Amino acid sequence: MSDNRLSVFKTYKLYVGGKFPRSESGRVYEVTDSKGKWLANAPQSSRKDARDAVVAARKAFGGWSGATAYNRGQILYRIAEMLEGRKDQFVREVAEAEGLSKSKAAAVVDAAIDRWVWYAGWTDKIGQVVGGANPVAGPFFNLSTPEPTGVVTVLAPQKSSFLGLVSVVAPVIATGNTAVVVASADSPLPALSLGEVLATSDLPGGVVNILSGRTAEIAAPLASHQDVNAIDLTGADAALAKELETAAADNLKRVLRPQPVDGAADWTADPGTHRLTAFLETKTVWHPTGALGVSGSSY
Repeated sequence: MSDNRLSVFKTYKLYVGGKFPRSESGRVYEVTDSKGKWLANAPQSSRKDARDAVVAARKAFGGWSGATAYNRGQILYRIAEMLEGRKDQFVREVAEAEGLSKSKAAAVVDAAIDRWVWYAGWTDKIGQVVGGANPVAGPFFNLSTPEPTGVVTVLAPQKSSFLGLVSVVAPVIATGNTAVVVASADSPLPALSLGEVLATSDLPGGVVNILSGRTAEIAAPLASHQDVNAIDLTGADAALAKELETAAADNLKRVLRPQPVDGAADWTADPGTHRLTAFLETKTVWHPTGALGVSGSSY
């Protein structure tokens, strides 16, 4: 074979509604590695792209939130299987994005896949942890059950291109929410590649939508969007987080604030359940017993 063969460069696209559109604006921006070497041109998302992603997420919410917790867990586990099969690609992209050696990047990717499996295992357990029967004085059953908040905007961490990304996206969808994800501005390629995995898994289109570009430009319309129910500000700096939180108050969005000290977080630490419960609402149901002949066996 000829030694003069030209490389086939990858064209990265957005992931919205289960499809791979180019940015509505037609804009792209250069993505470089940790040493400034050009890697690819990534789509520069516009406000219209952000609105389209919200429409797709809302359309998918009913089916995803209505699926059984067991089914959601199986789908998330399938995604982990596919990530394992494409591990070499993600190791390369993480190494280039974060300036890590191949061995360190491999450890990061392994941790990200393990974390995805960990959250997949929580889908049918979190309800028992945060819900239950409440003792009341009277002939009633009083039951509290968690329900997903709705459409959640997630600003992915800027420095942790894959482990941090998985750590903020997986818990949102594990609990039945749908997500509009704004990828790291400087290192969006692992996030855009994740979209390719999601598209070929059993995850319904629109459950996760991935945008790349300037975080502030994309996040501003999402924070004030009336059909976005919550926002995770992990990937915002202090000034941007304050601005977005103010915009989010217009329709009382649930806001998960970034970690202290410049949004820094130790993504290798035990994740706990706080991100699972961050975007859950508690529904309490009262039901009469005894006097109306309703027995507890129906529950």
